[in-house]
Parts: sequence; structure tokens; C-alpha cells
Amino acid sequence: MLKLKRLIIFSILTFCMANLALGQVKDTLLRPADTIKTTPIRAVRIDSSNKKADTIKQKYVNPGKVAGRKAIFRSLIIPGWGQLYNNQLLNEKLNAKGEKTGHFWQRTYTLGKVGLIYGGFTALTLSYIESRKNYNIFLKEAQFRARNPGQKENPDIARYDDTNVLNAQSIYKRNSQIVIFSYFAVYAVNVVDAYVAARLNYFNIDDTISFKISPTLINNPNMMYGFNGSPALKLSLRF
Repeated sequence: MLKLKRLIIFSILTFCMANLALGQVKDTLLRPADTIKTTPIRAVRIDSSNKKADTIKQKYVNPGKVAGRKAIFRSLIIPGWGQLYNNQLLNEKLNAKGEKTGHFWQRTYTLGKVGLIYGGFTALTLSYIESRKNYNIFLKEAQFRARNPGQKENPDIARYDDTNVLNAQSIYKRNSQIVIFSYFAVYAVNVVDAYVAARLNYFNIDDTISFKISPTLINNPNMMYGFNGSPALKLSLRF
């Protein structure tokens, strides 16, 4: 009987020791598995940097703004250069559509602006030279009459009295100032025209754009209660 008890106790102890040994083996096997689980985290960080790079590459650039800036820069340096740049853009646009021989008047209009710009500068230059020439003539005559009362130096303007000589001097001086202001005005118009034409080259204006006019009724805002319709016309644009 004593031997049976000892055998049972020995069996229980053996079973417990075996379980403890198996538990220690399983723990040692699980440790490398935990290190493997940390590897996907590094892959996620690399993907996030790639997304930032993709967003930078997809940044939109407006070609109309770029063309407008180039046209302004050229027109500021040399008047008419911006119009020549716009003519180049127009040729590239027409060639892309296969219209190499068409739109003659459109090209002529673009190049004609250059002629108008320099024609305006030429006319202003001639006007300035003429105004300064007459101003100097009347200024010299006014100075001579101030030094020599009752005498006249230039026989071509001897018919003018002293008051008319001073008035003519002031008129030609003012004309010279107006011509100088007109120089800056033509220069500014040259820059603005080049910018607007460059932007319009990238606007989609074709035959698909239309409008429709139809009769309608609008409410009178002066009425406090109720609806007081007034006849009107409604303009609808279709793109």
C-alpha cells in the first residue's frame, strides 16, 4: 500500500515537471515571432514618404499664367516683343490643330499691333519735336520783347502781340508734357495687351459656347407681401 502511494506521488511529480519543461520550450519559440511582427511598421513609413512625393509631383501649373508673365516680361524690355511672343503661341496652337494655313486675319491682327505700337511712338516723337521747336521760338521772342519793350525780333510771328506770344509759349509747353505722358500710356497699353492676349490663347472659346434669351418674370422687391411679377428677359449661357 505504501509503495502504491509512492508510485502515485512520483507519477504526479513527473507529469508536473514535464508540463513545466514544455512551457519553457514554447516561450523560447515565441520570442523570434515577436521580432518578425515589427517589420511591417517600417514598410508603412516608407509608403507615407512615397505619398508625399506623389503629391508634390502632381502640383498643377496654369499655362495661361506662365504665358502671361512671359509676355509682360518681354513687353517691359522691348515694346512689341510680347505681341510677337503671342503670335508664336498662336502659330503653335494652330499647328497643333493642323490649321497651318488658316486664320490669316488672326495672325495679321496680332502682328498689326506691333505696327500700331511703333506707329504711335513715331507720331508722338514727331509731335514732341514740333512742339519743342515752336516752344523755343516763342520763348526766345518773349525773352527778347521783355528785354526790349516795343520791339519784335522774329518777323514770322511779328503779328502776335505780347500776350499771344506768352499764350503760345504755354500751349506748346503743355503739348510737350502731354506727349511725354502719352509715351507712358502707349507703353502701358502695350504691356496690358500682351498679357491679356497671352491669357486668351489658353481659354477654350469655340462653337460649343452659345446663349439663349427667354422671357421670364421677376419679383418686385418693393412689395412687402405677396408676389408682384414684372416682365423681364433671361440670358442663359451654355458651355
